[in-house]
Amino acid sequence: METYLVGGAVRDALMHSQTATPSAAHVDRDWVVVGATPQNMLDQGYLPVGRDFPVFLHPQSREEYALARTERKTGPGYHGFTCHAEPGVTLEEDLSRRDLTINAMAVPANQADRPAQGTLIDPHGGYRDLRDRVLRHVTEAFAEDPVRILRLARFAARFPDFTVAPETMDLMRTMVAEGEVDHLVPERVWQELSRGLMEQRPSRMFEVLRACGALVRILPEVDRLWGVPQRAEYHPEIDTGVHLMMVLDMSARLGASLPVRFACLCHDLGKGTTPADVLPRHIGHEQRSARLLKRVCERWRIPRDSRELADVVAREHGNLHRSGDLDEAASLRLLERCDAIRRPQRFEEVLQACECDARGRLGHEDSLYPQALRLSAALKTVMAVDTAAIAQEAIQNGKAGPQIAQLIQTARVNALKASASC
Repeated sequence: METYLVGGAVRDALMHSQTATPSAAHVDRDWVVVGATPQNMLDQGYLPVGRDFPVFLHPQSREEYALARTERKTGPGYHGFTCHAEPGVTLEEDLSRRDLTINAMAVPANQADRPAQGTLIDPHGGYRDLRDRVLRHVTEAFAEDPVRILRLARFAARFPDFTVAPETMDLMRTMVAEGEVDHLVPERVWQELSRGLMEQRPSRMFEVLRACGALVRILPEVDRLWGVPQRAEYHPEIDTGVHLMMVLDMSARLGASLPVRFACLCHDLGKGTTPADVLPRHIGHEQRSARLLKRVCERWRIPRDSRELADVVAREHGNLHRSGDLDEAASLRLLERCDAIRRPQRFEEVLQACECDARGRLGHEDSLYPQALRLSAALKTVMAVDTAAIAQEAIQNGKAGPQIAQLIQTARVNALKASASC
């Protein structure tokens, strides 16, 4: 029974040895156990956690230990695999089933604290590709799991200075042409997309997916944005797809949350359906964006927090950008449509997504977004109005529900006017 540190921990340690500022730091460590049975693991106190694969938690560290295994595709989709794990499976066989060469390296467990100085087991040239900044598939078995296309695109977003090996890009294009990505299950798509959105340059994920043809299958609403022109006086970059990538990278630059980044991804979907005779104007694209967003969320089962934030941003980002031209009553209606009074923290995320949109333009990357400060201040003013006292007095005066609501509305507008005059 032999144990090896594998995967990301080895990769990132080697990257750290090459540069003082690695592209990413890998926190979790993954282990492979060779020459053991599930019963051997149980006898040593390991806790079984793998539903589909023989994975165990260490009794003290709680790190994951997986028995060396091979996989065989038995049907379409991620779940169409059978796992073969027994004492006779070698480390090399286990490494050969992995996706990328840079993730198919290992060191013995007794050298895990210094993997960069340890005995590197690298049967597929992962260290060479790490040095040359190349994302390359390990074997042709890569084609058996379409999720690997998404994973590679995610790694491109994590390591933006890496290129995709030409033969790997060709293989992914073949997989797309053969319909492999059409069998992806929603949970896995969202898992990889959400991780990619949170990497240091999210745009790279979508650029890779678009280059291999997968984006049009997974997110046709996003794919069709490239080549769609916008008015140059507002968007010097002109191309809507280019603008979207700039917005996504701005969201990473600002350290935005996942719901904000997803909202950035979907905020302009409606521009892809603007009639050609209207271009480069996009009248009413906000509502079209919201309708297309709903389809995306249903298709990939997007979590509620991301879905709801993206809906507000899609519908209202144009109004938020133009909020400086609104009077107090219109400003209050905008806050109400955004549900800002009831959910002020989410409204801050709405404003951040709009800031990413405004700064994700050529030449505007370092611009200020005064709308955020103005609307945040307006929200504080509105929330400071003592609505309970207004309601209590109105009830005492025999006012009904709609009348009370109108009194509160008037008080809030007056508060905004008073604040503006200060």
